[in-house]
Amino acid sequence: MERRTVNLQLKAWQVPLRVSTGAFILNSGLAKFRADEAAAKQAHGFAVGAYPFLRRLDPGLFVGSLSAGEIALGTALLVPVVPAALVGAALTAFSGTLLGLYLRTPGLRQEGSLRPTDQGVPIAKDAWLLAIGLAFVVDDVRDRLRGR
Repeated sequence: MERRTVNLQLKAWQVPLRVSTGAFILNSGLAKFRADEAAAKQAHGFAVGAYPFLRRLDPGLFVGSLSAGEIALGTALLVPVVPAALVGAALTAFSGTLLGLYLRTPGLRQEGSLRPTDQGVPIAKDAWLLAIGLAFVVDDVRDRLRGR
């Protein structure tokens, strides 16, 4: 039986990306952890506009779950033993939902364009998170194809 090993070696180019995104996402999750009822309702309402199926969730449960997910993802990015491909896949999925929010919410983009309005800039910047996640995944795939 062939035994597979997981490469837990952290590459130097990944460190600034993991630290900056991990700290940012962890901080966001910790802030949501302390969200009051009004903040939970606001965040839930914003998410429901783009993802109507979330309407079934209680706003407090939604924000609590989002907080837990962000804390887990931020921590995974900051802990060097979590493989880059794994955190890259999680970051890609997370940022993809944020970009879906950007694309589906009226008023965040200029009409007929992908260019953000002033209100859309804070969410449009999540494209960087998507690029970072994809970079981790692509690097792992490339290493596997080269036999490393």
